[in-house]
Amino acid sequence: MSARALSDNQADEEYEIEKAAIVRNETKAIDELYKQKTKKADLAQQITKSTIANKTRLKVLSTREKVLDDIFQETEKQLKKISSNKEEYKPVLVGLIEEGVLSLLEKFVTVKVRKQDVEITKEAIKEAQEAFEKKAKFQVDIQIDEEDYLSDDLAGGVILTNSTGKIEINNTLEERLKLLSEESLPAIRLSVFGQSPSRKFFD
Repeated sequence: MSARALSDNQADEEYEIEKAAIVRNETKAIDELYKQKTKKADLAQQITKSTIANKTRLKVLSTREKVLDDIFQETEKQLKKISSNKEEYKPVLVGLIEEGVLSLLEKFVTVKVRKQDVEITKEAIKEAQEAFEKKAKFQVDIQIDEEDYLSDDLAGGVILTNSTGKIEINNTLEERLKLLSEESLPAIRLSVFGQSPSRKFFD
């Protein structure tokens, strides 16, 4: 084989080697680009799924909270009906006053009420005093504050203060409903919506 033919063969081999290297590099670059695009697509899909799941969860929670709010609003309406019925309201007042004076355990207590509740409260005070004195074994003087009344917007109930005015017990119907709702909220959720599948621990 002549020197020229040998040189041509060598050149062809080098060309093929270089071409193969270029093809490999390009193929590798294309594969890498495809992997990156696939990862980005997967990530975008995960983000979309997560966003949809979060929005759905927030929507469900919002709906549940609205249902619970409606329950308590309806209960508050019923409270206002109770205070307009003397037979139902008087025992409630007796209980609220008795509970308040038992908490204060003082000989002089002032009771603040709505202006329209003054007369029925006077009757309730007598019964609450008797019940208190049987339990506490000492007398208590309960007076109605007829200078500062509770707002007519309230459903009813009482606010009790000790002789110095430094200790106050809020036994209005709204406050009692608020406390009751906070205490019973888990049970109401369970009753209305059932057990949460994601909850692992229970009270």
